[in-house]
Amino acid sequence: MAAAARGMFSLNLLRTNLTASSRLPYLPTCTHIQQMNYAKPLGLGRRGKGKIGPTVEKVRLPVETDPEKLVKFVCGSHPVKEERQDIELKDDSEYPDWLWELRTGKPLPLEELDPQTKYYWRRVRTMGMKADNLNRKLKKF
Repeated sequence: MAAAARGMFSLNLLRTNLTASSRLPYLPTCTHIQQMNYAKPLGLGRRGKGKIGPTVEKVRLPVETDPEKLVKFVCGSHPVKEERQDIELKDDSEYPDWLWELRTGKPLPLEELDPQTKYYWRRVRTMGMKADNLNRKLKKF
C-alpha cells in the first residue's frame, strides 16, 4: 500500500506541474524577458512617415555685401543681438606692436627652435607619436 500511495502522490504531483505549465505560454525561468505593453520605437512603420522629433529650422545670418562697410567694420561681430552694432576698425597705429609680429603661417621647423624650451620637446614628442602611429598602421598583423 505504501508503494501505491507513493506512486499516487507522484502522479498527482506530475499532473499539477503539467497543468500549471500548460496554462503559461512560456517557461517561468529567470532568463525570460517580458516584451509586452511597451511603446513602439519612433521611426518604424511605413517609410517616410516616421519622424524622430521636431525639426529645427536653420537660422540664416544675413551676409554683408557693401564693400565700404566691409572695409570699415568687423561684420558679424555680434550675430546674436537684435540691434547689433559692428565694431569699427581703427588705424594700424592704434593697435599694439606685438599684434603685427604674430606668426600666422606655418610653425617654425624643428631645426630653428631652441632645444632648451618646453615647446621644442613638446613638438619632438608629438612628431614621435605621429611616426609611431604611422608605423603601427602600416605594420601587418
